[in-house]
Amino acid sequence: MKPDQNEIIAFFINLQNDICQQLEAAEGETSFRKDDWERPGGGGGQSRVIEGQFIAKGGVNFSAVHGQLSDTAGKALNIQPGPFLATGVSIVLHPANPHVPIIHMNVRYFEVEQGHWWFGGGIDLTPHYIVPEEAQFFHAELKKVCDRYHPDYYGEFKAWADRYFYLKHRKESRGIGGIFFDRLSETERANKAELFAFVQAVGHAFCPIYLHLLHQNKNRPYSLEERQWQHLRRGRYAEFNLIWDQGTRFGLETDGRTESILMSLPPLAAWQYDFQPEAGSREAQTLAWLHQAPNWLDWAK
Repeated sequence: MKPDQNEIIAFFINLQNDICQQLEAAEGETSFRKDDWERPGGGGGQSRVIEGQFIAKGGVNFSAVHGQLSDTAGKALNIQPGPFLATGVSIVLHPANPHVPIIHMNVRYFEVEQGHWWFGGGIDLTPHYIVPEEAQFFHAELKKVCDRYHPDYYGEFKAWADRYFYLKHRKESRGIGGIFFDRLSETERANKAELFAFVQAVGHAFCPIYLHLLHQNKNRPYSLEERQWQHLRRGRYAEFNLIWDQGTRFGLETDGRTESILMSLPPLAAWQYDFQPEAGSREAQTLAWLHQAPNWLDWAK
């Protein structure tokens, strides 16, 4: 039986609740601020933002917006303007400790009146310092999720993430990638119910993966120099989201809530003119990996 709009929206609402509860438990004493909002053209959502001892700034947003797709948005999506529904959950967590990575997840569903629909989303990781063992863990966990639904998913979606999360003007990856997929619709290899199940599995994988990395690194000591490097890497993150990210542009072009759309930006970031890390340093090694985009599953071989 094909899932309908209400079932899909209900899943995203419950996913936001579940993830926020787990992140609040990890923080201990800090709770999410909740902001309900309405979109003038139709629909709305709830933004949840946390500023804690371990997560310097994090957002877990739910939205379900509908209305008339503008000419600009239709052109960006390569579809005809008309009535639409877009719903999903979007997450970005900027940690306090430079040894904890930034993480992003988005799972979403889009439908237009003509009967066209698709799922999209993914998870990607942006370490300030790349640790190969952690990169390998992250990709192995994503591969487990993908392999439950199709043997080709991980390879396809990992390559897609490598292409998408790339700063063309810097010629470097935003981080270590992950998986990214868009416009997944019914084909001979998956129907709507199966694709929805896959998107649900991606959503449920978020907390186990990230909480492992958070707990492993959140109390590690760090220096002022490492803190400054974190701010430079946050600057790169902001560059990608403001210049290249399609979700940011779509949200702004469809009159989405600006505060919710830009919650992905870090609390503090820095740009230093022509910064060059010291040869042989961990910063230099991280940059080298960001220019290579290794296959992390084969890193130890």
